[in-house]
Amino acid sequence: MTENTSGGAPEPPKSPRGPEPSGVDLARVALRAAKDAARARGDAAQQKKQARRGGLRSGARADGRDPMALGSAINRLITERGWEAPAAVGGVMGRWPQIVGEDVAKHCVPERYDEDERVLTVRCDSTAWATNLRLLAPTLVARLNEDLGHGTVKLIKVQGPGGPARRYGPLRAPGSTGPGDTYG
Repeated sequence: MTENTSGGAPEPPKSPRGPEPSGVDLARVALRAAKDAARARGDAAQQKKQARRGGLRSGARADGRDPMALGSAINRLITERGWEAPAAVGGVMGRWPQIVGEDVAKHCVPERYDEDERVLTVRCDSTAWATNLRLLAPTLVARLNEDLGHGTVKLIKVQGPGGPARRYGPLRAPGSTGPGDTYG
């Protein structure tokens, strides 16, 4: 409570929200609410009438049932399903040479992206390029996050070249999968 130093009656506490709405303002709010409710009832009645006449169909005004361009339909699907990050990373895999440079792109190829761990796996064609990419990984992570959004890629996992499949013994039967195929 505030004190009045002039000796008169104490002042009433001021409302933190500002002035209370007057009767005219309350009437405007009530009228707007009534118009919105009437419009909603009219739309519902119109839809019932259309359903009785043979189903809902698109009229002169645009609505959600109208055809749309393929690009906007795909963007809507990506947004509805929450596929923004995987779609963006897929775009990075398509633009890999522009992001890392032509020399690196000739020897290193992105293989997969783990959305849960936010790890991009890259395979290199030689151990020298794998070592080079491991040294460039922090810079590439920063560049990818700048392009995709902060935190999309936390780590780049670099793999060296894959060796040929190991064969057991000098002689192999056609169609065999190795020494374990006789055990069922």
